Amino acid sequence: MKKLQGKKKTGKVDIVLNLIGKLYGIEKRIKGKSVEEKLAIRQSQAKPIVTTLYNWLIEHKEKIPPKSKLGEAISYSLNQFEKFQRYLEDGRLSIDNNRAERAVKPFVIGRKAWLFSYTNTGANASAILYSLVETAKANNLLVHDYIATCLQQIAEKPNNIDALLPWNIKHS
Repeated sequence: MKKLQGKKKTGKVDIVLNLIGKLYGIEKRIKGKSVEEKLAIRQSQAKPIVTTLYNWLIEHKEKIPPKSKLGEAISYSLNQFEKFQRYLEDGRLSIDNNRAERAVKPFVIGRKAWLFSYTNTGANASAILYSLVETAKANNLLVHDYIATCLQQIAEKPNNIDALLPWNIKHS
């Protein structure tokens, strides 16, 4: 594939990708730090970059045809910007929703598999099991142990569902 630009990338998209790359670089450096440290670093280092990104989007919104791919991306980014920048105000938040997207993926795959269930009851049971498995994973539990604990406890105390929530099992 022939390169259209030299080594120095200064195209419109390259500028935005560079800014986003800097934000992810900051996130990589603060991984494992306390919530307070993350917040302080984001405020001092990431916030100016986010402001630059926002200003670039505003500046180019009228210059780029809205029906073009870049125009659509700019509109989408501006529509989501308020939500996006919330991570700057809370050290517990992630810069993106990749973790949530990964958690949903098995359900998307499962949805296709459930089409081939023999009965609605079977599809429902599969969906419930998927939900339990993914919830256990999201809470850093061993799936097999979590399911076994749930089955044992529900047999002993069928009305004590709250005790089976992963965050309650994790800390019991």
